[in-house]
Amino acid sequence: MTSRERVKRCLRFETPDRPPRQLWALPIAVQQHPEAYGRIVERFPADIGGPAWDPSASERRRGDQFAIGTYIDEWGCEFENVQAGVIGEVKRPQITDWSRLRNLTPPWETVPTATNLARVNASCAESDLFMLPPVPTLFERMQFLRGTQNLFIDVMEQPHELFALRDMVHEYNLAVAKAWLATEVDGLSMNDDWGTQHALLIPPDIWREVFLPCYEEIVQLTKAAGKAFFLHSDGHIFEIYDDLIEIGVDAVNSQLFCMDIEAIGRRYKGAITFWGEIDRQHVLPANDPEVARDAVRRVVEALYDPSGGVIAQCEFGAGANPVCVEAVFEAWEEVASSG
Repeated sequence: MTSRERVKRCLRFETPDRPPRQLWALPIAVQQHPEAYGRIVERFPADIGGPAWDPSASERRRGDQFAIGTYIDEWGCEFENVQAGVIGEVKRPQITDWSRLRNLTPPWETVPTATNLARVNASCAESDLFMLPPVPTLFERMQFLRGTQNLFIDVMEQPHELFALRDMVHEYNLAVAKAWLATEVDGLSMNDDWGTQHALLIPPDIWREVFLPCYEEIVQLTKAAGKAFFLHSDGHIFEIYDDLIEIGVDAVNSQLFCMDIEAIGRRYKGAITFWGEIDRQHVLPANDPEVARDAVRRVVEALYDPSGGVIAQCEFGAGANPVCVEAVFEAWEEVASSG
C-alpha cells in the first residue's frame, strides 16, 4: 500500500494497513540532534509530504525566520528572534492605529502562479506521499498585523475595521488555496492556534460568528476540488470540534493532552481523523521513553480503530527528548503489528 493510499484510507475509515506516520521536526531539533533525527526519519518514513515548487520572492521579505535577529515576512511583519531554530515574535505590529489599515496591501506577488507551480504535478506523480501544502494562517496573521492585545479587544468590540482586516487576509488566503487546488496535490492544511491550556481563546459564539465562515469557505472549496482538508490548532479546542466536523474538516491536529482524551473519543471517535498528537509539554521532554509509549497507548485506547481515524504524528521541537520521539513511533509500530 502506498503512502498516499494509506492516508486516504485512514481519512475514509477504509482500513489502511497501518496508521499513517508524520514527524514535524523544527529546525532547532534537527540542529541539536542531527544523528537522532536522521535515525528516526530513516526508521519511520513519513506518509505525508509537500510537493516541489518555486515560491515567489517578495520585496518586503528580509532575513531568515529561524535565525537570531530580525526577520521581515512578505506582509512586512517584523519578527524579533532570540533563539536560533525557532520563529520569533512580532514586537511592533503595523496596525497600531486603524488609520494605518488603508495603507496595508496583501503580498499578492507571493500567491502561487502557474510558473511557481510548474513542478508540482510532476513531483506528485513521482512520489507516493500524500501531498499536503499549507494555506496561510488567518487569526495568527491578524495578530501579527494588529498585535495580539489589540486584536482581542477588537474581537470583543467588533469595529468594522476588524472585518475589513479579516476579509483582506481571507481574500489572500483564498487566492493561495485556489492556486494549490488547481494542481494534483491531495489536500490542503491550515494552522491557527485557538486554545489556551483550559479553554478557547475567545467565546465560541464569537468564534463562530467572526472566523468560522472563513474556514468553511476554504474547506468547501477544497472538498469541491475532491481534496482533503487538514487543520492544526494548539490549545483546548473541545468546544469547536463539532463545528470543524460540520464544515467538513477531514483531519484535526490538536493538543489532545490539554483536553480529556477519553471524552474526545467518546464523542468524536469515527467522526474525524485525529492527526496526532503527543504531548509536547510533559511527555516528549521526559527522560523515560516509557512515558511516551504510555501516551501512545492512551491515544490508541481512546481514539484508534483499525478502520482508520488516527495519524501517528508528533512534533520534534525545542526541549523534546529524541529517545521519546523515537519511542512514539516504536509504539505505533507495535499497534500496527498487533492488528
